Amino acid sequence: MTVSDLIPGSYDVTVNFDDGNGNHGGIGPASMTAPDCNPGTEPPPPPGAPTCADSCVGMASTTDGGGYWIVKSNGVVLAQGDATNWGDRSGEPLNAPIVGIAPTVDDMGYWLLGKDGGILSYGDAGFYGSTGNTSLNQSVVAMAATPSGSGYWFVAADGGVFSYGDAHFYGSTGNIRLNQPVVGMVSTPDGHGYYLVARDGGIFTFGDAQFQGSMGGTTLNQPVVGMALDPVTGGYWEVAADGGIFSFDALFFGSTGNLHLNAPIVGMTNTPDGLGYRFVAKDGGIFDYGDAQFNGSGVGS
Repeated sequence: MTVSDLIPGSYDVTVNFDDGNGNHGGIGPASMTAPDCNPGTEPPPPPGAPTCADSCVGMASTTDGGGYWIVKSNGVVLAQGDATNWGDRSGEPLNAPIVGIAPTVDDMGYWLLGKDGGILSYGDAGFYGSTGNTSLNQSVVAMAATPSGSGYWFVAADGGVFSYGDAHFYGSTGNIRLNQPVVGMVSTPDGHGYYLVARDGGIFTFGDAQFQGSMGGTTLNQPVVGMALDPVTGGYWEVAADGGIFSFDALFFGSTGNLHLNAPIVGMTNTPDGLGYRFVAKDGGIFDYGDAQFNGSGVGS
């Protein structure tokens, strides 16, 4: 076992040794910390791949599907296709790593979400509140904007949901013991509900979100890292760290489940007509299926 195999946190350890000549001893106990450097993935990145400070953590699509934004944990935003860069945190310090991005309805701005629930607003994205100065039970992992663009939700790893602006609170799993932590959320098209997805593929529905199935209780090759909604059927996709796709009342267009990836997948988006999807890897690699067009990647950026 290595440090990367451990759940992030503090540990008391004792090192025992045997020199092969009958001499035994021990050092410790001592305190060590397993860093939250590579959440949701098993192997460490290969040499030359992005580090924790600059790894890609998510993506969002423009309204017409002709472009997308890729966001890094250091707050850098990469705009591709018809997506516009409205600003980012390039070269500036952060209180906590960025974990997600959500665009406004007119594509004229976006929000960046910090692991502490801090919100950074760019373009015409309004600031409606945050948990940046609040002590949280669990770190924040994902966000979704309301269809009006005048509010947003974000969710913590325990499924606790925080709502701001015109985003209504419909429920959470904050008081429920989960089998695996929550890793993503999406809003229903009318904004009257939302879905939460857990690392084991379990789905939690609130408001008018309709349950169509899940991977909860199924043995997965790699953990689920995100989801996207089919805006036509009301179904959804789940994506795993190896790029495996699980479809529920949504068409399957392809996956990287059988490919060797340079870096794990960290998030996905749908196309507006529900006839395609994209996902992004930790190194910024983009994989597109169906009618999703490739507009560039974040590899090497």
